[in-house]
Amino acid sequence: MTGHVVETALVVKSCVTFGRLKNMSRIGKKPIDLSSAITVNLQGQSISVKGPKGNLNWMCPADIQVAHKENTLVVTRGDDTKQTRALHGLSRSLINNMVIGVVDGYRKELKIVGVGYRAEAKGAKLIMSLGFSHPVEFLVPEGITAQVDKKQTTITLDGIDKQLVGQVAADIRAFRPPDAYKGKGIRYADEVVSLKAGKAGKK
Repeated sequence: MTGHVVETALVVKSCVTFGRLKNMSRIGKKPIDLSSAITVNLQGQSISVKGPKGNLNWMCPADIQVAHKENTLVVTRGDDTKQTRALHGLSRSLINNMVIGVVDGYRKELKIVGVGYRAEAKGAKLIMSLGFSHPVEFLVPEGITAQVDKKQTTITLDGIDKQLVGQVAADIRAFRPPDAYKGKGIRYADEVVSLKAGKAGKK
């Protein structure tokens, strides 16, 4: 009976693993549609995507190939090893993000919560009052545009590089993550903050 249970567990584990790899392969094989506004340049493992909002470059892994066929990009892999299968799906996703970025761009919004907490954009800097003894200054990297609303409580980040937009948003949030009891701090606009109950007073 024990042997049967172990064998069944191994089969289930193998099916789950196979399913994951199969999904990765399915993602990798899906062609990437290109609009007429996009120009793609392929040189060896280097891929350059140019659109109305800018230009992005990326180096594909050695075992991944990208071909320009009519109005699509097709991503293929050189072998069928586990690592290459994983890179296949990842590469396709990253290239697709580039295509979307140079046409539509990416945006992240951050909300500042707390009495006296606010932000101000001065050139390439964000100056934030977050309850510390001194203002926090953050230099916005090249490729990212930061705007602050009139109430000075919403920071909007725009850029064509999805990874960079997400990283900058995470860096800014890290200066003052939401407080666990009152929720004061910096949060993503769509973030749901679960607050802890405060300590009950003595009777």
